[in-house]
Amino acid sequence: MKFLKAAAATVFAATMTTAAFAQDITVGVSWSNFQEERWATDEAAIVAALEAAGAEYISADAQSSASKQLSDIESLIAQGVDALIILAQDAAAIGPAVQAAADEGIPVIAYDRLIEDPRAFYLTFDNVEVGRMQARAVLEAAPSGRYVMIKGSPTDPNADFLRGGQQEVLQAAIDAGEIEIVGEAYTDGWLPANAQRNMEQILTATDNGVDAVVASNDGTAGGVVAALTAQGMEGIPVSGQDGDHAALNRVALGTQTVSVWKDARDLGRAAGEIAVALAQGTAMADVEGAQEWTSPSGTTMTSMFLAPVPITAANLSVVVDAGWIDLETLCQGVTDGPAPCN
Repeated sequence: MKFLKAAAATVFAATMTTAAFAQDITVGVSWSNFQEERWATDEAAIVAALEAAGAEYISADAQSSASKQLSDIESLIAQGVDALIILAQDAAAIGPAVQAAADEGIPVIAYDRLIEDPRAFYLTFDNVEVGRMQARAVLEAAPSGRYVMIKGSPTDPNADFLRGGQQEVLQAAIDAGEIEIVGEAYTDGWLPANAQRNMEQILTATDNGVDAVVASNDGTAGGVVAALTAQGMEGIPVSGQDGDHAALNRVALGTQTVSVWKDARDLGRAAGEIAVALAQGTAMADVEGAQEWTSPSGTTMTSMFLAPVPITAANLSVVVDAGWIDLETLCQGVTDGPAPCN
């Protein structure tokens, strides 16, 4: 499965030229939830992009409920939105919302999570590559041993994209008998508490016989680290993604090996700019940087994929230099850590 990457700094200039001023456009955003730290950053970037174009922002929080999200989107449509950005809680259940938008001629952006419908513009990071990056970092830290795979939500296609990328990297070591997967679990709703409970159960089942954990995002990594810490096992390799501040601090402390950073500011800005362009009548295929992509089940989508960056102890300065996190937050509690904390 080939993903196409685009440099966020240059992709959207032409789009914004055509979408220069859009005072009469309202963009509605349906959020699956705000439990993840990063969504506040995404939202701020979307709002800033819309304000720059003169468009209005309205939103709703589905609070992790697929049924509430459908109701939320009905309400956003009733409020007269000209474009919809949807972070789907349940990719399989969101179909009626896309149909309702299509019936009203409202363009839809599938934001960061696949909505498998060719009428939706799919905007995300290269999630298979995120999975590869997670597995590479953990495999480098633990080239042999007993691995646990803590996956994302079973209702989010990203969970399987990530898992596929992870497996690509680990397969040779598995085939060689160097590593063994001793536990694997989806995390309902991506909730850290569910990840912690899954990890606790795996630790019990294996009598703490675990050497590394490939966790699929920073929230699940936090739950994993809590379970490991309770058993005095903190410090074994653990992966994550999103660049959550708490996770980057764990990288500095040495309790998390990698957080694959997907700069939500770039993704949010792109979503806002694309939403305005689509609302003004730009065809999906004519959005600057858009590419045709075929999903694993064969659906042809118009898509855009941004490139992620793995953050480890070796390159923590990257997120500080980018203004993603301040030095005090990054290095909180670190007494003898990597640069720039030492």
